[in-house]
Amino acid sequence: MARRKNRHEEHVDESWLIPYADMLTLLLALFIVLFAVSSVDAERYQQMMVVFNENFQGGSGVLEQPVPVHDNPDRNQDEAEESDLRQQEHQDLLNLQREFDQYILEQNLESELETKLSEDGLLLTILDNALFHSGSATVRADAVDLADKVSELLITDPPRNIVVAGHTDNIPINNADFRSNWDLSAHRALNFMKILIENEDLNPQNLSATGYGEYHPVATNDTAEGRSQNRRVEVLILPNYKLE
Repeated sequence: MARRKNRHEEHVDESWLIPYADMLTLLLALFIVLFAVSSVDAERYQQMMVVFNENFQGGSGVLEQPVPVHDNPDRNQDEAEESDLRQQEHQDLLNLQREFDQYILEQNLESELETKLSEDGLLLTILDNALFHSGSATVRADAVDLADKVSELLITDPPRNIVVAGHTDNIPINNADFRSNWDLSAHRALNFMKILIENEDLNPQNLSATGYGEYHPVATNDTAEGRSQNRRVEVLILPNYKLE
């Protein structure tokens, strides 16, 4: 006699098919979006990844890994133009440095003036003995021609901001005119700048003066030679674009 079939056949659990189908749907949507969009900026792409991650695994998963995105042509063009401007600015300041160096060479001022080009700009350093008598902030009469020549070379197109800074050594000063090295350095910078702006082709709005006293030495104050190097006026020509 044939055995009667069991009416209660074993049931196979297929509930896993629902989340699996949802995942495939989301993946399909992702590929459609990526295919339709030819250029996606990084911020929007990251936002989209967050949404998909939240749907998949509550905000964490493989989609959090960095994914290459297309370059932004406009951004690349802006960066290229900015780089060109920085290079041109560097070249212009380099040409200006050569003009200063040529003047220094022609006037045999190598021991009193020097130039240095850095990312901060073009720096002209003038030792105090080329401009002032000891303990004085008045530009010597025979140094006015030097100040006039500097003012001519500072005329650039386009104009640039210029900072005149006075520095001293660490020997204290306290007389009827100056109570400290702060006062002396500030007055020297200011008086030198006043001669510069007598040149009508220089815009006073682009110039400023400051005094640093003894607190920014470039050499030791333990020797006479070092103190001589620290007593100086610096003219910093600031770049209009950040130098590379």
